[in-house]
Amino acid sequence: MAPPMSASSFLAALKDEGLTVVEVGDWEHHNRNTKGSWGPLNGVMIHHTVTSGSESTVRICRDGHSDLPGPLCHGVITKDGRVHLVGYGRANHAGLGDDDVLRAVIAEKALPHDNEANTDGNSHFYGFECENLGDGDDPWPAVQLEAIEKAAAAICRHHGWTERSVIGHLEWQPGKIDPKGFTMASMRARIHDRLK
Repeated sequence: MAPPMSASSFLAALKDEGLTVVEVGDWEHHNRNTKGSWGPLNGVMIHHTVTSGSESTVRICRDGHSDLPGPLCHGVITKDGRVHLVGYGRANHAGLGDDDVLRAVIAEKALPHDNEANTDGNSHFYGFECENLGDGDDPWPAVQLEAIEKAAAAICRHHGWTERSVIGHLEWQPGKIDPKGFTMASMRARIHDRLK
């Protein structure tokens, strides 16, 4: 468990990991903090957006929609490998998930199967939405996968976490399938190697 890093430390950590970062509007103060706590933080959650087109994807993730106000994550990782920062603080990305999964993330142990939704994930996870249709056919460019690896590693490095603190939405909330098109096991292996 860790208190959230400051917005400036978050930005610096991503840049120090070699990422190209785009700051979108007043991202440092765009959040849902009035709706609940943010922190202590326990990990990083990876999502796919079910959208195409970087500009519209970033806009949706920043502003949300009528059923779910933005921000919908902290950073949007587009197909060109850039990380667009759209919010900082509590974001509507994780929703309710499994408390057994959270305990495993905190302990950095193998994840159990997610079979209930009883814990607020928005207060516990940094979130990255990754531009992809999520249909299993839309490709994941190498530069985008590398950016996901770097973004997650940057946060883990700052907090002293291992790759076991990085999970996919599908590992947190029953019924979710994201990210689809690569496995979280393969992504955690990449993060492990980067942290070494």
